[in-house]
This record gives sequence, structure tokens and C-alpha cells, in this order.
Amino acid sequence: MIIYGIKNCDTVKKARRWLTDNNLEFDFHDFRQDGLDKATINVWLESVDWETLLNKRGTTWRKLDDPRKDQLDEATAITLMLENPTLIKRPVLVTEQQCTVGFKEADYAILFGK
Repeated sequence: MIIYGIKNCDTVKKARRWLTDNNLEFDFHDFRQDGLDKATINVWLESVDWETLLNKRGTTWRKLDDPRKDQLDEATAITLMLENPTLIKRPVLVTEQQCTVGFKEADYAILFGK
């Protein structure tokens, strides 16, 4: 399983801590440092829609001075997320079965039967 995010994000830290505390092995991919490609986002989009993946509540979105943000469709959203990975709602957890966006302890407990 892989958890995607950025290392200084509080929500990502909580998710990583929860996984560690529950003895679940995972790899961490910091998309700010390690990069992100369109193929990875497309895999995520097989499980979640682009509107769920795109974080419009964050600082990056509010500071984004780009006319494309007023004319969003999936292709535009993907382009914006590739240009600004911190527009992606975090964390993105990819298991063999599914892709989950965000962290809620109760949801992880259900997902992993804990």
C-alpha cells in the first residue's frame, strides 16, 4: 500500500501515525519531493472522481491566480493538480482494492478491520 501526500501536512501525519500504530506496512510518496505523473492520477480517478481529489478549500487553491479554475472540467483539474500537486486533497491511500482520499480514523478502521 502507498500513501501519497506531503510530509508536513498534518492530516498526512495523522494517517501515517494511524497506519504505524496499527502495524500496517506502507510506503510513503511525497508528491512535492518525489513528483507526480498523469498516469498515477488516472489510476486514482478509477476509484474517486476528480472533484473529490481536487482540494478547493486549501491555501493553494485560494492563492491560485489562474483563469482555468473558473472553467473546471476533469482535464483542466488534472493539469492544475500536476502543475500544483498541493491542490490534491491529502492523503491519497492506494491499496490493492481501492483508492481513498482524506483521512478519518473511523474510515481507516473500517477499511482495515481494526
